[in-house]
Amino acid sequence: MSSKEKGFSLIELMIVVAIIAIIAMVAFPSYMNTIRDARKSDGISMINKVMQAQERYFVNNLTYTADLTDLGFASIANVPSEEGYYLVTAGGCGAGINVCVSITTDAQGSQDTAVPADDNLGLNSQGTKSGKWP
Repeated sequence: MSSKEKGFSLIELMIVVAIIAIIAMVAFPSYMNTIRDARKSDGISMINKVMQAQERYFVNNLTYTADLTDLGFASIANVPSEEGYYLVTAGGCGAGINVCVSITTDAQGSQDTAVPADDNLGLNSQGTKSGKWP
């Protein structure tokens, strides 16, 4: 009479663990890039909010402003985005702040880990974008 053993051997278990580790090594960086790209919407929405406020300010004053408190934000510069992944600043571009304003973001925290230049976004009042927009 022979009895059959039930269950997995140690070798079979180690092969499964190795396969899972290899899949995780490939999938995790891709997942983090997807998360980083999704978080860019936080910076983009803040850029658009500041740019709309700048355009309203321009209609009333015939100039743009680098002082974000003039637009109703709590800080002169470095206004954090809603989720805190970006700091937003405004400055002049080209011919100066009277004619053109540039809104830029500076990636913060976990958003600033891989390639910071890719995560820093910008938009000026002439519609020119900088950085890697999704």
